[in-house]
Amino acid sequence: MQIHWAYFRPGCQSCIKAQAILAKHGLEPTTIQNAKKEVIGADEAVALARKAKKVIVSKGMKVITVDLAKDKPDDETLRSLVVGPSGNLRAPTLKIGRDLIIGFSDGLYARVYDDAAS
Repeated sequence: MQIHWAYFRPGCQSCIKAQAILAKHGLEPTTIQNAKKEVIGADEAVALARKAKKVIVSKGMKVITVDLAKDKPDDETLRSLVVGPSGNLRAPTLKIGRDLIIGFSDGLYARVYDDAAS
C-alpha cells in the first residue's frame, strides 16, 4: 500500500495513534504535511475531497464512506465530513491512491489496511 500524502497535527492523540499503526505495518507516507504549519481551510478541504474517488471518514464510532462518483454529495455535505471544529481539514488525513481517509479509529485503519493488503 502506498500512502501518497498524510496530514498530521503534532501533539494530536489521534494523529499519534494513526502514525503508530502505520509504523507497526512499516508504512511511511511519501509526503507528510504539518497541520499546524500548513493549514488547509474549509474550501481547500472540500476541493481536496472532490479530487478523491472515495472519502472514508471516521466520526465517533461510525465510519462513513462516500463514493464521489456514485453518491454525488454537495459541498455542504462534504464540508460536514472533512472539516473539524477548527474550520480546517480534520487530522489525521491520508491520501491512499485516489481515496481520502479522514479521522482515526482502530476499526477504520484496520479496514483500510486489510483492504489494501488483499
